[in-house]
Amino acid sequence: MIQNELQLRSLEHATRRHFLQESTIGLGGLWLAMQGRASADSSSLPQHSADNPLSPIAPPMPAKVKRVIFLHMIGAPSQLELFDHKPDLKQLDGKDCPQSFLDGKRFAFIQGTPKMLGPQYPFAQHGESGAWVSDRLPHFAKHVDDVCFIKSMQTDQFNHGPAQLMVHTGQTRMGNPSIGSWVTWGLGSENEDLPGFMVLLSGGRQPRVGKALWSSGFLPSVYQGIQCRSKGDPVLNISDPQGTTRDARRAMLDSLSRLNRQSHEQFGDPETLTRIAQYEMAFRMQSAVPEVMNIVDEPADVLEMYGAEPGKESFANNCLLARRLAQQGVRFIQLYDWGWDSHGSSESEALNVGFKHKCEQVDKPMAALLADLKQNGMLDDTLVIWSGEFGRTPMRENRGGTEMKFVGRDHNPSAFTLWMAGGGVKPGFSYGETDDVGYNAVTDPVQLRDFHATLLHLLGIDHSRLTIPFQGLNQKLTGVQPARVISEILA
Repeated sequence: MIQNELQLRSLEHATRRHFLQESTIGLGGLWLAMQGRASADSSSLPQHSADNPLSPIAPPMPAKVKRVIFLHMIGAPSQLELFDHKPDLKQLDGKDCPQSFLDGKRFAFIQGTPKMLGPQYPFAQHGESGAWVSDRLPHFAKHVDDVCFIKSMQTDQFNHGPAQLMVHTGQTRMGNPSIGSWVTWGLGSENEDLPGFMVLLSGGRQPRVGKALWSSGFLPSVYQGIQCRSKGDPVLNISDPQGTTRDARRAMLDSLSRLNRQSHEQFGDPETLTRIAQYEMAFRMQSAVPEVMNIVDEPADVLEMYGAEPGKESFANNCLLARRLAQQGVRFIQLYDWGWDSHGSSESEALNVGFKHKCEQVDKPMAALLADLKQNGMLDDTLVIWSGEFGRTPMRENRGGTEMKFVGRDHNPSAFTLWMAGGGVKPGFSYGETDDVGYNAVTDPVQLRDFHATLLHLLGIDHSRLTIPFQGLNQKLTGVQPARVISEILA
């Protein structure tokens, strides 16, 4: 009886194997044919080591930077209270919004005729470049001569989730690789003991679409972002289970590796190699991650410069960690800070209350990050990016045609500010302009796909050639619409 059952299972396995591996008219054959049709030049795919999918690859073009630190202010800060100085808007404060601003427009919340809203904080010029910055960012204002502002950013999304996806994946729907995944797939990582793409959160909440913002999408899963935590183990499940020794874990992984290699030889699934690499990376991370994530060893003056407090969740701690990860060769470091949705529906969101507190939380740390990278000689080959997902309206938000209790602005996809600092971009430079009230980008508008193309260019990658076949298309970060490198901002 037992022998017959074993023979039946063996035959069943052989039948499945025959269907998947040997049938030229089965699903496997159709899939392979589709992949071949989608990719005319597979030689253009990144060629990583077979044993290490994160092995470093020389960029195909001359690169200006080696790594990226992306600071995303979740909720979309108001450019009109930070970087886009509009004195004419101050004169319109409290007046009815012109109908031409409303006709044919879609808003997240505004209804009826709202009032215009002047800047809530005073602006001043700073540095030799004369960049305008509000009094909300006094520490950052000292570094404007290292910064390249793009004041004419645009998107076609006015809801947070799709807009955040557009910034970080180039698409509005889930399931696409994030920028960090594209970059680590294209270039690998300089440190074999740490992931090439790491994610740090602050503000008490995840972004609305969560981990989709650092997903690897249809790229192998080894390229997804690894989220770090402020309390407990810095990465989930990085500690060995109680009672498990280091030698026992090594022996278990060796056994798993042999089984997975046999499976790969038999079925050829590339995710099997990814699984092996992830297990090995996790083993090495058990030593490397706790060390690099421990800021207690930083000198007291460095902690003070950032405003960092070991053991707490904060944007300040994450900025310091970003510098430490960059020093260790992590390719793409993503910081998300939640709490910038300044509608005016509550005191915590109001431009004159909650927004003020958010500025206080980020001003000193992001200024310290720029100074620290510069004094360590790292700013020349590191690209620091700061952005929200869209801008804010020059009108005061109302809901149901009624003015809100607190002061706030609605979503504005037509104009927002993004800044970059570091290798390859012009320091002390401002590109693009908005109209007299900061409502629309009127000079040198920049689409997100142009920003993505420029980011990849600075890393030595041609955005049109970093592609992978998926669902019948050669997919890329910049999508199917034309995208251009913003050559005007390049140093």
